Amino acid sequence: MATQQRGAATHKAEAASRRANGAAQTTRAQPAPEPPPHSEPPASWFPLLEKEQMDPEVRALLEKAEERLGFCPNVFRAWAWRPSRFLKWFAHYNELMTGPSGLSRANREMIAVVVSMQNKCIYCLTSHGSSLRALTGDPVLADRITLDYRRAGLEPRERAMLDYALKITREMEDCSPEDIAALKQHGFSDEDVWDIAEVASMFNFTNRLAAATGQMPNREYHGMAR
Repeated sequence: MATQQRGAATHKAEAASRRANGAAQTTRAQPAPEPPPHSEPPASWFPLLEKEQMDPEVRALLEKAEERLGFCPNVFRAWAWRPSRFLKWFAHYNELMTGPSGLSRANREMIAVVVSMQNKCIYCLTSHGSSLRALTGDPVLADRITLDYRRAGLEPRERAMLDYALKITREMEDCSPEDIAALKQHGFSDEDVWDIAEVASMFNFTNRLAAATGQMPNREYHGMAR
């Protein structure tokens, strides 16, 4: 009787092992999913220069970005053929987004993605979405802000800031002194409110230029800070 029980237990163990091995083999045998047929779009619909063709100042900025990120942002390549304008725009952009301000860098990136979502700008949504993930340290929160900041659980101060940025984008003709007064009630200074307006305005410009010139974000941005 004991021998029969041991034999039955052995058979059960062997059957369980075969099932486990079969499941493992089935899992290993499954091929990796393939993306649907598509072509990789260009970085821009306008001329794209090789590095050696670029203005030396533009090339230096590009190489600095490559060193920091590990790749060259396509916005640099898209602008490189208009070097004088690119250098002036980038100086303004860089000071606005990283220079001294009562707004944190994360605040400014929140404005960037909220405006870009309203304008459906694939370039800025992708590149600044990655920046917001890095600055917040919370990719889920950053994605929620990007997709629908009203449901992201933000504090009233940040909500008011983003509401104003969205108003500038959608209903600029309705902006009023009352908007400024309301933001001051949340602790923003005159300089802070100006910065909210300037960042929102910058991205309304860059969104439209990126869309009109066919700028496509680098694939690398999609996986950054995840």
